[in-house]
Amino acid sequence: MHHSMQQRVDGLAALRARSLMATAEFYGLIGLPAPTARPLYQAIAKGKAWHIVEIATGKTKGFCFSHQAAMRFVDAMEAGAATKGVRQ
Repeated sequence: MHHSMQQRVDGLAALRARSLMATAEFYGLIGLPAPTARPLYQAIAKGKAWHIVEIATGKTKGFCFSHQAAMRFVDAMEAGAATKGVRQ
């Protein structure tokens, strides 16, 4: 990645981290727990296949033919989103 682009990405990640800390602090002031992150993907049974759907867009991201495989797929997608910083 180009140096200036990487600086921008790092700066935005730092701002996001600070906003999460500030949100937690404000919720602490009023005595409520900070909001938790919602799932980004879900598995939906459609016929013989399980569709892995991105909740925000409603787009199908993949297919599996067993519930166990679908749950592993969802877990992998969630983990990938967390490492990329997509997670709220």
